Amino acid sequence: MNTMAKHYEAEDNISRDALFENNLPLVKIIAHHVGIRLPPGKSIDDLIQVGMIGLLEASRVYEGNMGAEFKSYASIRIRGAILDELRRDSWMPRSIQQKSRQLSQAIKAVENRTGETATDREIAAELNISTNEYAEMLEAVAGCTVFSLEDQTEVMDPDQGDGPLALVEGESTQKALAEVIESLPKQEQMVVVLYYNKGLNLREISEVLDVSESRVCQVHSQAVGRIRTRMRSKHGEEDF
Repeated sequence: MNTMAKHYEAEDNISRDALFENNLPLVKIIAHHVGIRLPPGKSIDDLIQVGMIGLLEASRVYEGNMGAEFKSYASIRIRGAILDELRRDSWMPRSIQQKSRQLSQAIKAVENRTGETATDREIAAELNISTNEYAEMLEAVAGCTVFSLEDQTEVMDPDQGDGPLALVEGESTQKALAEVIESLPKQEQMVVVLYYNKGLNLREISEVLDVSESRVCQVHSQAVGRIRTRMRSKHGEEDF
């Protein structure tokens, strides 16, 4: 390798190291955002470590002509690495997955029967449980519902104005998801927008809406359950 080639290689390495170091705060932001509910044995620090690997890989393969700013590209790689790690551990208990499906099915049953947006009481009655038990169920499925909507919308840059809608695969899916979110009850719509589009965590959303963090968690779970069933209806699919 001649002197000039070595010079450009060294310069490129310095540039990529700068990309990594300058975007380290992004890893922490995404880890805290994804870690809405963590399984036993997992901590935010674990997610940060995995996210740093995603950032490192992004800095190594990123090219300026890829059509995306590095921050947006890195956000996708970081979030993807963290979600892959959680999925790989298969940490979500089968009972929680079942509750998540039951939630979506109950919402679908009520709304098909009434033609109206299902309320907390109606959904609880459909599930044959008390409203207190229903609130506990919503908190229990919080982590599962995060994956449900993340899978529906792929991944996003927390600072990107268009949020998850900007990266949904396929224009028709993007349009359908936008319509479904707009059809949500106001509080659910606010939580979804603040969480997925604005990148706020549960505590920050609770401050904005002036409700408890646990209530935000419940509203989020119910919103995603409603989105899941309405999106499946639009695509002619049955909930599973």
